[in-house]
Amino acid sequence: MELIIDNLSKTYSNSVKALQNISLEIPTGIFGLLGPNGAGKSTLMRTIATLQEADSGNIVLGDIDVLKQKNELRQVLGYLPQQFGLYPKISAEVLLNHFAVLKGITDKGDRKDLVDALLHKANLYDVKKQNLKGYSGGMKQRFGIAQALLNNPKLLIVDEPAAGLDPVERNRFYNVLSELGEQTVIILSTHIVDDVKELCTNMAIINQGQVCLKGNPLQILENLKGRVYKKTIQKSELRVYKQNYKVINEKLFLGKPTIHILSDGNPGDGFSPINAELEDVYFSEIFNTTNDKSI
Repeated sequence: MELIIDNLSKTYSNSVKALQNISLEIPTGIFGLLGPNGAGKSTLMRTIATLQEADSGNIVLGDIDVLKQKNELRQVLGYLPQQFGLYPKISAEVLLNHFAVLKGITDKGDRKDLVDALLHKANLYDVKKQNLKGYSGGMKQRFGIAQALLNNPKLLIVDEPAAGLDPVERNRFYNVLSELGEQTVIILSTHIVDDVKELCTNMAIINQGQVCLKGNPLQILENLKGRVYKKTIQKSELRVYKQNYKVINEKLFLGKPTIHILSDGNPGDGFSPINAELEDVYFSEIFNTTNDKSI
């Protein structure tokens, strides 16, 4: 199974170009879609999920023309949006059973078996009688995954799933996604670089409605080999360094900025060569796109 997006574009009524000729080939497995807030990720996810129309372009999942066969796509789609509502005074078991009925699973025995299996998969079986208002953020996200899997989807879309989760909850969420990725096309839309680094074998970076970069994370990192340097500087020097070098990343170390720059040759001036990280790739591409747009 493969999801093919071809020259997809969307401009809103306020003239914002949310998507500009987006083309991607997404195979079975977890595909990471990285980008800052406002990059167009959620617009792309909603369009794939048939929640809004594109101005032009095509989307195909297997033999389904997504933009023309919306009902067929919805039958094989699991979707976990960035924000979703839950009934706080209903237990996870009751609400998941209700969603199963809405999905057309009419046999009571089959429905119970499926609900129990998904609660186990989401690590919520022991708290299935608990009302959802008592769930943590991570538990709610795992419930969201459970409801998204009710129809055994061929395509699963998760939009910013780990934002706000603590490390333990994030790892649990990762484990669920990793297991699912063996048989399902999963699109993981996020601005958290670690999500992609730990989970995805393929990825794309999107900014200002355009694909900046796509490929395998390890191969992408190889392209920056020998081109990233770092230096710890004073805060007062940061502006000057940004003017004189291509600063792609900055972090605080003991209260002082440590900058990463991109350079085709050794810049000297106290910089040390380092191995590129996926975060460096991300920021270098965002830097390039933003600068191109400002010219």
